[in-house]
Amino acid sequence: MKKDLIRRIADDGEASEIEIEELLRCGGDDLKALYAAADRVRHEQVGDEIYLRGIIEFSNYCRKSCDYCGIRGPNRAVTRYRMGIDEIVDIAGEAERLGNTTVVLQSGEDVWFTGDRICEVIRGIKRKTGVAITLSIGERPYDELVRFKAAGCDRYLLRFETSDRELFGRIHPDDDFDVRVQCLHDLKRAGIQVGSGFMIGLPGGTVGTIARDILFATALKLDMIGCGPYLSHPDTPLSQGPLLEDREMYFKTLSILRLLNPRAHIPATTAFDALFEGGRDLVLTRGANVFMPNVTPQKYRALYQLYPNKPCVDEDSGQCSVCVMGRVARLGRTIGTGPGHSGLQKDEK
Repeated sequence: MKKDLIRRIADDGEASEIEIEELLRCGGDDLKALYAAADRVRHEQVGDEIYLRGIIEFSNYCRKSCDYCGIRGPNRAVTRYRMGIDEIVDIAGEAERLGNTTVVLQSGEDVWFTGDRICEVIRGIKRKTGVAITLSIGERPYDELVRFKAAGCDRYLLRFETSDRELFGRIHPDDDFDVRVQCLHDLKRAGIQVGSGFMIGLPGGTVGTIARDILFATALKLDMIGCGPYLSHPDTPLSQGPLLEDREMYFKTLSILRLLNPRAHIPATTAFDALFEGGRDLVLTRGANVFMPNVTPQKYRALYQLYPNKPCVDEDSGQCSVCVMGRVARLGRTIGTGPGHSGLQKDEK
């Protein structure tokens, strides 16, 4: 029985790689105890509010060739699109009206969106709304990050994907692990709240890989930790890669991250709904406290396919909003108000 181990980790917020592997392999009553502990720590440390962060997928152009991603640059089957700056700002206003206190501006690594243009988008949103802004646009040089912060960027999401250098190199043929990690440090140096994370169940990985990824994410002292099941697009070199035999591994990973990072924001990522019916609801009862509705106009949604079976592509923002409100109510939780800055930021003040 691992209940004593779970209790100690929940109390101390620390675990070894071997202990994490033990929890990743647990089942039965131990599994129930892990989920309950993660939900308790979430309740005690970040409360019962669920913060809504509306995703605006503003461009599916990408200069990168990641072997699993549906919008990778070499994929000629993709119909490319790019929103205009005014259009993005207008959508951010609609996202605020629907209850989102943060907008997440997400795209491929689109070279058309220079630092100047991104700053113009940020300033436009800040003039029109009171939302916090998260950028998720790939690696950018330090000088641009400083400018983004000055323009009003609050947060930045950049996953390290895996802490295994060899595995990172295999799935990112034109990327560099050290550059990715340096960008995370540069974001902190620029004064931007940092979100990062990894894919759970990468082909070629092991339970030990996931345990080391958990420890790596924890060592970064992230404001937000975003993780989800590895899902590859069929029009990529990896095609539809294997899923984990133990499907609970995806949820166990999130629960362990909550125990080790009690004050961080942990989102219920969209990929959970792609793999499990009601997947995001389950994650919210196992340690997560953030929901990220898609506020991208419907005409673009089907064109931003990072992986297959992406949910909500046939809905508009209003329908998604009604759905989210219902899901939160059924969980007995409340919608978060205010910018929803991370507990780490509050602790440092």
